[in-house]
Amino acid sequence: MEVALAASREAGGVPVELLGDYLTLLAEAATTGRRPAPFELDAVEALGRRAAELGVSAGNAVQLYLSAAKRLWAELPMVIRSRNSAAVREAAAAVLHVIDAAVARLADGHNEVRREMVRWEETLRREFIDDLLRGDADVGRLVERAEPFGLDMARAHQVALAAPTGRLNEVDPVISSVEHAVVDHFGDRDVLVATKDGWIVVVAPVDTGGSATPRSELGEFLHAVLSRAPRGRPWRVTVGRPYPGSYGIPRSYEEAREGLALAVRLHLDAPVIQAEQLLIYRVLLRDQPAIADLVQDVLGALAQARGGAEPLLATLDTYFTSGGVATETARRLHLSVRAVTYRLDRVKTLTGHDPTDPAQRFAIHAAVLGARLLGWPDKDLTTSP
Repeated sequence: MEVALAASREAGGVPVELLGDYLTLLAEAATTGRRPAPFELDAVEALGRRAAELGVSAGNAVQLYLSAAKRLWAELPMVIRSRNSAAVREAAAAVLHVIDAAVARLADGHNEVRREMVRWEETLRREFIDDLLRGDADVGRLVERAEPFGLDMARAHQVALAAPTGRLNEVDPVISSVEHAVVDHFGDRDVLVATKDGWIVVVAPVDTGGSATPRSELGEFLHAVLSRAPRGRPWRVTVGRPYPGSYGIPRSYEEAREGLALAVRLHLDAPVIQAEQLLIYRVLLRDQPAIADLVQDVLGALAQARGGAEPLLATLDTYFTSGGVATETARRLHLSVRAVTYRLDRVKTLTGHDPTDPAQRFAIHAAVLGARLLGWPDKDLTTSP
Protein backbone atom coordinates (compact mmCIF):
# COMPACT_ATOMS: atom_id res chain seq x y z
CA MET A 1 0.00 0.00 0.00
CA GLU A 2 2.91 2.33 0.70
CA VAL A 3 4.19 1.78 -2.85
CA ALA A 4 0.78 2.68 -4.26
CA LEU A 5 0.44 5.83 -2.17
CA ALA A 6 3.95 7.02 -3.08
CA ALA A 7 3.26 6.40 -6.77
CA SER A 8 -0.01 8.32 -6.48
CA ARG A 9 1.75 11.32 -4.98
CA GLU A 10 4.43 11.26 -7.67
CA ALA A 11 1.76 11.16 -10.39
CA GLY A 12 0.07 14.28 -9.05
CA GLY A 13 -2.48 12.70 -6.75
CA VAL A 14 -3.98 10.21 -9.20
CA PRO A 15 -6.42 7.96 -7.26
CA VAL A 16 -4.77 4.80 -5.95
CA GLU A 17 -7.72 2.65 -6.96
CA LEU A 18 -6.75 3.11 -10.61
CA LEU A 19 -3.91 0.66 -9.98
CA GLY A 20 -6.36 -2.18 -9.40
CA ASP A 21 -4.42 -5.49 -9.23
CA TYR A 22 -1.49 -4.08 -11.17
CA LEU A 23 0.99 -4.35 -8.27
CA THR A 24 0.00 -7.98 -7.71
CA LEU A 25 0.61 -8.74 -11.38
CA LEU A 26 4.07 -7.16 -11.13
CA ALA A 27 4.98 -9.07 -7.97
CA GLU A 28 3.86 -12.40 -9.40
CA ALA A 29 5.74 -11.77 -12.63
CA ALA A 30 8.94 -11.05 -10.68
CA THR A 31 8.66 -14.02 -8.36
CA THR A 32 7.09 -16.69 -10.61
CA GLY A 33 7.40 -15.32 -14.13
CA ARG A 34 3.63 -15.54 -14.62
CA ARG A 35 2.25 -13.40 -17.37
CA PRO A 36 -1.13 -11.68 -16.97
CA ALA A 37 -4.21 -13.44 -18.28
CA PRO A 38 -6.42 -11.74 -20.88
CA PHE A 39 -9.16 -11.03 -18.33
CA GLU A 40 -6.60 -9.32 -16.08
CA LEU A 41 -5.52 -7.02 -18.91
CA ASP A 42 -9.18 -6.38 -19.68
CA ALA A 43 -9.50 -5.14 -16.11
CA VAL A 44 -6.55 -2.78 -16.64
CA GLU A 45 -8.22 -1.41 -19.79
CA ALA A 46 -11.38 -0.80 -17.77
CA LEU A 47 -9.26 1.19 -15.30
CA GLY A 48 -7.99 3.30 -18.20
CA ARG A 49 -11.56 4.08 -19.16
CA ARG A 50 -12.32 4.95 -15.56
CA ALA A 51 -9.33 7.30 -15.44
CA ALA A 52 -10.65 9.20 -18.47
CA GLU A 53 -14.12 9.45 -16.92
CA LEU A 54 -12.56 10.92 -13.75
CA GLY A 55 -10.70 13.51 -15.81
CA VAL A 56 -7.25 12.00 -15.20
CA SER A 57 -5.00 12.66 -18.17
CA ALA A 58 -3.43 9.75 -20.04
CA GLY A 59 0.03 11.03 -19.10
CA ASN A 60 -0.73 11.05 -15.36
CA ALA A 61 -2.32 7.60 -15.51
CA VAL A 62 0.72 6.16 -17.27
CA GLN A 63 3.01 7.95 -14.81
CA LEU A 64 1.14 6.27 -11.95
CA TYR A 65 1.79 2.83 -13.43
CA LEU A 66 5.45 3.51 -14.22
CA SER A 67 6.11 5.02 -10.82
CA ALA A 68 4.44 2.06 -9.09
CA ALA A 69 6.53 -0.38 -11.12
CA LYS A 70 9.75 1.48 -10.31
CA ARG A 71 9.03 1.53 -6.58
CA LEU A 72 7.95 -2.09 -6.47
CA TRP A 73 11.07 -3.23 -8.32
CA ALA A 74 13.23 -1.37 -5.81
CA GLU A 75 11.86 -3.68 -3.10
CA LEU A 76 11.95 -6.92 -5.06
CA PRO A 77 15.72 -7.49 -4.88
CA MET A 78 15.31 -8.25 -1.17
CA VAL A 79 13.15 -11.20 -2.18
CA ILE A 80 15.15 -12.45 -5.15
CA ARG A 81 18.62 -11.58 -3.89
CA SER A 82 19.64 -15.22 -3.64
CA ARG A 83 18.88 -15.89 -7.28
CA ASN A 84 21.57 -16.00 -9.94
CA SER A 85 21.92 -13.38 -12.65
CA ALA A 86 19.96 -15.41 -15.19
CA ALA A 87 17.00 -15.62 -12.82
CA VAL A 88 17.17 -11.90 -12.17
CA ARG A 89 17.14 -11.21 -15.92
CA GLU A 90 14.13 -13.50 -16.34
CA ALA A 91 12.33 -11.70 -13.50
CA ALA A 92 13.12 -8.33 -15.04
CA ALA A 93 11.88 -9.49 -18.45
CA ALA A 94 8.65 -10.76 -16.90
CA VAL A 95 8.10 -7.47 -15.06
CA LEU A 96 8.80 -5.43 -18.22
CA HIS A 97 6.30 -7.56 -20.11
CA VAL A 98 3.62 -6.77 -17.52
CA ILE A 99 4.48 -3.06 -17.60
CA ASP A 100 4.37 -2.96 -21.38
CA ALA A 101 1.09 -4.87 -21.68
CA ALA A 102 -0.61 -3.06 -18.80
CA VAL A 103 0.37 0.45 -19.89
CA ALA A 104 -0.71 -0.26 -23.47
CA ARG A 105 -4.14 -1.52 -22.36
CA LEU A 106 -4.47 1.36 -19.87
CA ALA A 107 -3.84 3.85 -22.68
CA ASP A 108 -6.24 2.00 -25.01
CA GLY A 109 -9.04 2.26 -22.47
CA HIS A 110 -8.31 5.92 -21.79
CA ASN A 111 -8.18 6.80 -25.50
CA GLU A 112 -11.40 4.95 -26.23
CA VAL A 113 -13.31 7.04 -23.71
CA ARG A 114 -11.64 10.25 -24.89
CA ARG A 115 -12.65 9.50 -28.49
CA GLU A 116 -16.22 8.86 -27.36
CA MET A 117 -16.21 12.11 -25.38
CA VAL A 118 -14.81 14.06 -28.34
CA ARG A 119 -17.48 12.62 -30.64
CA TRP A 120 -20.17 13.47 -28.11
CA GLU A 121 -18.83 16.99 -27.60
CA GLU A 122 -18.67 17.50 -31.37
CA THR A 123 -22.26 16.32 -31.70
CA LEU A 124 -23.36 18.75 -28.99
CA ARG A 125 -21.38 21.51 -30.69
CA ARG A 126 -22.97 20.89 -34.10
CA GLU A 127 -26.46 20.76 -32.60
CA PHE A 128 -25.84 23.96 -30.65
CA ILE A 129 -24.51 25.79 -33.70
CA ASP A 130 -27.47 24.68 -35.82
CA ASP A 131 -29.95 25.82 -33.17
CA LEU A 132 -28.05 29.06 -32.56
CA LEU A 133 -27.98 30.07 -36.21
CA ARG A 134 -31.51 28.92 -36.95
CA GLY A 135 -32.87 31.14 -34.19
CA ASP A 136 -35.98 29.13 -33.30
CA ALA A 137 -34.67 27.16 -30.30
CA ASP A 138 -35.85 27.63 -26.72
CA VAL A 139 -34.16 30.85 -25.60
CA GLY A 140 -33.60 29.84 -21.98
CA ARG A 141 -32.14 26.50 -22.93
CA LEU A 142 -30.01 28.09 -25.65
CA VAL A 143 -28.48 30.57 -23.20
CA GLU A 144 -27.66 27.68 -20.87
CA ARG A 145 -26.08 25.65 -23.68
CA ALA A 146 -24.05 28.67 -24.81
CA GLU A 147 -22.15 28.94 -21.53
CA PRO A 148 -19.72 26.00 -22.13
CA PHE A 149 -18.79 27.58 -25.47
CA GLY A 150 -17.98 30.92 -23.83
CA LEU A 151 -20.81 32.86 -25.47
CA ASP A 152 -22.56 35.59 -23.51
CA MET A 153 -25.89 35.84 -25.30
CA ALA A 154 -26.61 39.23 -23.76
CA ARG A 155 -23.78 40.84 -25.72
CA ALA A 156 -23.95 42.12 -29.27
CA HIS A 157 -22.43 39.73 -31.80
CA GLN A 158 -21.89 39.69 -35.52
CA VAL A 159 -21.47 36.74 -37.86
CA ALA A 160 -19.01 36.42 -40.74
CA LEU A 161 -19.30 33.76 -43.44
CA ALA A 162 -16.44 32.72 -45.69
CA ALA A 163 -17.03 30.74 -48.86
CA PRO A 164 -14.42 29.47 -51.30
CA THR A 165 -14.98 30.37 -54.91
CA GLY A 166 -13.89 26.85 -55.82
CA ARG A 167 -14.97 23.48 -54.46
CA LEU A 168 -16.77 23.31 -51.11
CA ASN A 169 -14.40 20.68 -49.71
CA GLU A 170 -11.68 23.32 -49.56
CA VAL A 171 -13.18 24.43 -46.22
CA ASP A 172 -12.05 21.43 -44.18
CA PRO A 173 -8.26 21.77 -44.66
CA VAL A 174 -8.24 25.39 -43.42
CA ILE A 175 -10.81 25.39 -40.60
CA SER A 176 -8.25 24.44 -37.94
CA SER A 177 -5.81 27.22 -38.88
CA VAL A 178 -8.67 29.72 -39.08
CA GLU A 179 -9.90 28.78 -35.61
CA HIS A 180 -6.42 29.14 -34.12
CA ALA A 181 -5.90 32.51 -35.81
CA VAL A 182 -9.29 33.87 -34.71
CA VAL A 183 -8.83 32.73 -31.11
CA ASP A 184 -5.29 34.11 -30.97
CA HIS A 185 -6.43 37.46 -32.34
CA PHE A 186 -9.78 37.98 -30.60
CA GLY A 187 -9.49 35.66 -27.57
CA ASP A 188 -11.46 32.52 -26.80
CA ARG A 189 -14.38 34.21 -25.01
CA ASP A 190 -17.51 34.99 -27.00
CA VAL A 191 -15.86 33.71 -30.19
CA LEU A 192 -17.13 30.67 -32.08
CA VAL A 193 -15.67 29.15 -35.26
CA ALA A 194 -17.45 26.36 -37.11
CA THR A 195 -18.39 25.01 -40.52
CA LYS A 196 -21.91 24.89 -41.95
CA ASP A 197 -23.20 24.11 -45.43
CA GLY A 198 -19.69 24.29 -46.88
CA TRP A 199 -18.96 27.68 -45.31
CA ILE A 200 -16.77 28.85 -42.46
CA VAL A 201 -18.83 30.58 -39.78
CA VAL A 202 -17.27 32.98 -37.27
CA VAL A 203 -19.28 34.52 -34.43
CA ALA A 204 -17.57 37.36 -32.57
CA PRO A 205 -18.59 40.09 -30.11
CA VAL A 206 -18.75 43.67 -31.34
CA ASP A 207 -16.83 46.57 -29.85
CA THR A 208 -18.98 48.51 -27.42
CA GLY A 209 -16.17 50.54 -25.93
CA GLY A 210 -14.32 47.59 -24.44
CA SER A 211 -11.95 45.03 -25.92
CA ALA A 212 -14.38 43.28 -28.27
CA THR A 213 -14.12 43.16 -32.05
CA PRO A 214 -14.52 46.45 -33.98
CA ARG A 215 -17.43 45.84 -36.34
CA SER A 216 -15.35 46.51 -39.46
CA GLU A 217 -12.42 44.33 -38.43
CA LEU A 218 -13.82 40.79 -38.43
CA GLY A 219 -14.35 40.41 -42.18
CA GLU A 220 -11.00 41.92 -43.13
CA PHE A 221 -9.14 39.77 -40.62
CA LEU A 222 -10.88 36.56 -41.70
CA HIS A 223 -10.16 37.21 -45.36
CA ALA A 224 -6.50 37.94 -44.59
CA VAL A 225 -6.16 34.61 -42.77
CA LEU A 226 -7.81 32.69 -45.61
CA SER A 227 -5.69 34.45 -48.21
CA ARG A 228 -2.61 32.93 -46.60
CA ALA A 229 -4.01 29.39 -46.87
CA PRO A 230 -1.80 27.24 -49.16
CA ARG A 231 -3.22 26.09 -52.50
CA GLY A 232 -6.52 27.81 -51.79
CA ARG A 233 -8.82 29.47 -54.27
CA PRO A 234 -9.95 33.06 -53.65
CA TRP A 235 -12.38 33.44 -50.77
CA ARG A 236 -15.41 35.67 -50.41
CA VAL A 237 -16.33 36.91 -46.93
CA THR A 238 -19.63 38.51 -45.97
CA VAL A 239 -20.36 40.00 -42.55
CA GLY A 240 -23.78 40.55 -40.98
CA ARG A 241 -24.56 43.59 -38.90
CA PRO A 242 -24.18 43.31 -35.09
CA TYR A 243 -27.24 42.64 -32.96
CA PRO A 244 -27.65 41.95 -29.22
CA GLY A 245 -29.49 39.11 -27.52
CA SER A 246 -30.21 35.50 -28.37
CA TYR A 247 -31.90 36.44 -31.65
CA GLY A 248 -29.08 38.75 -32.68
CA ILE A 249 -26.72 36.01 -33.85
CA PRO A 250 -29.22 34.28 -36.19
CA ARG A 251 -30.25 37.66 -37.58
CA SER A 252 -26.64 38.58 -38.33
CA TYR A 253 -26.10 35.11 -39.80
CA GLU A 254 -29.07 35.52 -42.15
CA GLU A 255 -27.69 38.84 -43.36
CA ALA A 256 -24.27 37.29 -44.02
CA ARG A 257 -25.88 34.30 -45.76
CA GLU A 258 -28.02 36.57 -47.91
CA GLY A 259 -24.90 38.59 -48.67
CA LEU A 260 -23.17 35.53 -50.13
CA ALA A 261 -26.15 34.82 -52.38
CA LEU A 262 -26.37 38.43 -53.56
CA ALA A 263 -22.63 38.62 -54.18
CA VAL A 264 -22.89 35.68 -56.56
CA ARG A 265 -26.00 36.97 -58.32
CA LEU A 266 -24.59 40.47 -58.70
CA HIS A 267 -21.09 39.31 -59.70
CA LEU A 268 -19.58 41.46 -56.97
CA ASP A 269 -15.78 41.53 -57.05
CA ALA A 270 -15.17 42.79 -53.51
CA PRO A 271 -13.61 40.01 -51.38
CA VAL A 272 -15.18 41.36 -48.17
CA ILE A 273 -18.78 42.57 -48.12
CA GLN A 274 -20.51 44.19 -45.16
CA ALA A 275 -24.27 43.71 -44.82
CA GLU A 276 -24.92 47.45 -44.85
CA GLN A 277 -23.41 47.63 -48.35
CA LEU A 278 -26.26 45.45 -49.61
CA LEU A 279 -29.18 47.32 -48.07
CA ILE A 280 -30.15 48.89 -51.38
CA TYR A 281 -30.46 45.45 -52.97
CA ARG A 282 -32.65 44.24 -50.13
CA VAL A 283 -34.89 47.26 -50.64
CA LEU A 284 -35.21 46.43 -54.33
CA LEU A 285 -36.10 42.81 -53.60
CA ARG A 286 -38.92 43.72 -51.23
CA ASP A 287 -41.18 44.54 -54.17
CA GLN A 288 -40.17 42.13 -56.91
CA PRO A 289 -43.16 42.82 -59.19
CA ALA A 290 -42.31 46.53 -59.20
CA ILE A 291 -38.63 46.00 -59.90
CA ALA A 292 -39.53 43.47 -62.64
CA ASP A 293 -41.70 46.13 -64.27
CA LEU A 294 -38.82 48.61 -64.05
CA VAL A 295 -36.42 46.15 -65.70
CA GLN A 296 -38.87 45.37 -68.48
CA ASP A 297 -39.74 49.01 -69.10
CA VAL A 298 -36.19 50.41 -69.01
CA LEU A 299 -34.06 47.52 -70.31
CA GLY A 300 -36.45 45.23 -72.16
CA ALA A 301 -35.51 46.66 -75.56
CA LEU A 302 -31.91 45.47 -75.09
CA ALA A 303 -33.09 41.99 -76.05
CA GLN A 304 -33.35 43.27 -79.66
CA ALA A 305 -29.60 43.87 -79.82
CA ARG A 306 -27.36 41.60 -81.86
CA GLY A 307 -26.01 39.03 -79.42
CA GLY A 308 -28.84 39.64 -76.98
CA ALA A 309 -29.10 41.84 -73.94
CA GLU A 310 -26.29 40.38 -71.82
CA PRO A 311 -23.26 42.14 -73.40
CA LEU A 312 -24.95 45.54 -73.14
CA LEU A 313 -26.19 44.78 -69.60
CA ALA A 314 -22.68 43.77 -68.53
CA THR A 315 -21.33 47.00 -69.96
CA LEU A 316 -23.89 49.05 -68.04
CA ASP A 317 -23.20 47.12 -64.85
CA THR A 318 -19.45 47.67 -65.12
CA TYR A 319 -19.91 51.31 -66.17
CA PHE A 320 -21.90 52.11 -63.05
CA THR A 321 -19.60 50.19 -60.69
CA SER A 322 -16.65 52.03 -62.27
CA GLY A 323 -18.12 55.38 -61.30
CA GLY A 324 -19.29 56.20 -64.82
CA VAL A 325 -15.73 56.28 -66.22
CA ALA A 326 -15.51 54.81 -69.71
CA THR A 327 -11.74 54.17 -69.59
CA GLU A 328 -12.04 52.16 -66.36
CA THR A 329 -15.01 50.28 -67.80
CA ALA A 330 -12.96 49.39 -70.86
CA ARG A 331 -10.07 48.18 -68.72
CA ARG A 332 -12.30 45.93 -66.62
CA LEU A 333 -14.09 44.48 -69.64
CA HIS A 334 -10.89 44.16 -71.69
CA LEU A 335 -12.42 46.32 -74.42
CA SER A 336 -11.37 49.49 -76.16
CA VAL A 337 -12.82 52.79 -74.97
CA ARG A 338 -14.40 53.17 -78.39
CA ALA A 339 -16.19 49.82 -77.97
CA VAL A 340 -17.53 50.90 -74.59
CA THR A 341 -18.84 54.24 -75.87
CA TYR A 342 -20.42 52.46 -78.85
CA ARG A 343 -22.27 50.09 -76.50
CA LEU A 344 -23.47 52.95 -74.31
CA ASP A 345 -24.76 54.76 -77.41
CA ARG A 346 -26.47 51.54 -78.48
CA VAL A 347 -28.21 51.34 -75.08
CA LYS A 348 -29.47 54.90 -75.55
CA THR A 349 -30.76 54.14 -79.02
CA LEU A 350 -32.59 50.95 -78.01
CA THR A 351 -34.02 52.07 -74.67
CA GLY A 352 -34.33 55.81 -74.97
CA HIS A 353 -32.39 56.13 -71.68
CA ASP A 354 -28.94 57.71 -71.67
CA PRO A 355 -26.68 56.10 -69.05
CA THR A 356 -24.22 58.99 -69.32
CA ASP A 357 -26.88 61.56 -68.40
CA PRO A 358 -26.87 62.16 -64.61
CA ALA A 359 -30.59 62.97 -64.69
CA GLN A 360 -31.42 59.55 -66.16
CA ARG A 361 -28.70 57.53 -64.47
CA PHE A 362 -30.61 56.62 -61.31
CA ALA A 363 -33.48 54.89 -63.11
CA ILE A 364 -31.27 52.90 -65.47
CA HIS A 365 -28.85 51.99 -62.70
CA ALA A 366 -31.72 50.74 -60.52
CA ALA A 367 -32.98 48.73 -63.48
CA VAL A 368 -29.54 47.15 -63.99
CA LEU A 369 -29.37 46.20 -60.32
CA GLY A 370 -32.86 44.75 -60.53
CA ALA A 371 -31.92 42.74 -63.61
CA ARG A 372 -28.98 41.20 -61.79
CA LEU A 373 -31.07 40.46 -58.73
CA LEU A 374 -33.87 38.83 -60.73
CA GLY A 375 -31.62 36.96 -63.15
CA TRP A 376 -32.69 38.82 -66.28
CA PRO A 377 -32.22 38.28 -69.22
CA ASP A 378 -31.79 34.56 -68.53
CA LYS A 379 -35.06 34.56 -66.59
CA ASP A 380 -38.32 35.62 -68.24
CA LEU A 381 -39.80 38.32 -66.01
CA THR A 382 -43.18 38.26 -67.74
CA THR A 383 -44.06 34.91 -66.16
CA SER A 384 -45.09 34.48 -62.52
CA PRO A 385 -42.26 33.54 -60.11
